[in-house]
Amino acid sequence: MQAEIISVGTELLLGQVTDTNQVYLSRQMAELGIDVFFRVTVGDNENRIVEVLKTALGRSDIVLCTGGLGPTEDDLTKQAVAQVTGRTMVENLRALEWVEAFFRHRELPMPESNRRQARFPEGASVFPNPVGTAPGAMVFHNGKTIVLLPGPPREVRPMFETYVRPELEKQLGTGRQVLVSRTLKICGLGESALEERIKDLILEQRNPTIAPLAGLGEVRLRLTAKAESTSEARALLELAAQRVYERVGSYIYGEDDQTLEETVVNLLARNGLSLGVAESCTGGLIIDRLTNVPGVSAYLERGVVVYSNRSKHELLGVPVRLIEQYGAVSRQVAEAMATGIRRTAGTDLGLGVTGIAGPTGGSPEKPVGLVYFGLAGKGGTRVFRRVFWGGRVEIKRRAALEALVLLRRYLI
Repeated sequence: MQAEIISVGTELLLGQVTDTNQVYLSRQMAELGIDVFFRVTVGDNENRIVEVLKTALGRSDIVLCTGGLGPTEDDLTKQAVAQVTGRTMVENLRALEWVEAFFRHRELPMPESNRRQARFPEGASVFPNPVGTAPGAMVFHNGKTIVLLPGPPREVRPMFETYVRPELEKQLGTGRQVLVSRTLKICGLGESALEERIKDLILEQRNPTIAPLAGLGEVRLRLTAKAESTSEARALLELAAQRVYERVGSYIYGEDDQTLEETVVNLLARNGLSLGVAESCTGGLIIDRLTNVPGVSAYLERGVVVYSNRSKHELLGVPVRLIEQYGAVSRQVAEAMATGIRRTAGTDLGLGVTGIAGPTGGSPEKPVGLVYFGLAGKGGTRVFRRVFWGGRVEIKRRAALEALVLLRRYLI
């Protein structure tokens, strides 16, 4: 079966609201084994809603509509469905009871305009909204299913899971296929370099499919398998994942929801090492990410933000002459920061980061985006030079991520 998602609302087109419903519903369809080939956003205009509905019904078995079920004159989704299916709009008594009960429970008078929310295309199967005033519905038309859901995500999710999903599962029957995905997370290897190493796997893909997804400083490799059961799909994914691990296993830091900071903390625990972090240009972003991991306090002794030259000297013991001779953004200062935090914190590892986040302060010799990373350990101190691109916030985020990449590489 094929599904299409239509989001209704001019506010979506204006960029005033982020449409998280499309992401949620796409994931739900994937779990059910239903392909989603189109997602459409349309404004609050009845003629245009009718147009996209006709197109969707011409190419999809299931059409999921969100938005346009409110009480105002510009809530037009139900009227558009009635027009496309050749039905009249009628007041549904059950829906009216639900809307009235919503206001009665809150001891509020119901505005007359909310009565519109009880009107649906004739023959629609309606279902209640446990957290809002807009009931939902299904309309069955010429072998197709039209699902009407409200716009607010907090209303869409309980309604879909309680009423829509069971109906779709019933339509699919016992012979339905499932889609299962597994995401491999890769750092230290760009998208192009990754593709070169697994290009033949991508070209040969059938089931599972393999799709690289570039992110900020990392690449995610999504493997998706279709089978008659979840266990069969996972078995297919395991075979595909093994082939990828054989090519780029050392760059894969985790899977699915695992974060890079979780990997780093797990490696610190496995090696029994403690860490101290001194940040200049990143302003505490590295510590922020690490402290998102429960239990990190057993391995992260301290973190300091040493933004000024004076703080680098007073808190870490960075010699003033180094800063004067080489500048705060230099290999020498990054090394002194790493050894300084390791010494003052009494830790096994010390990480020091200094750079130019911009947009000003750069020069031909030291451009905006230049960052030095010092990593001090038992075997000595190493310094890494990187040049990032983007705006100030993006450079800071990239630098914080690279610091975790370097820590992981050291720890493995």
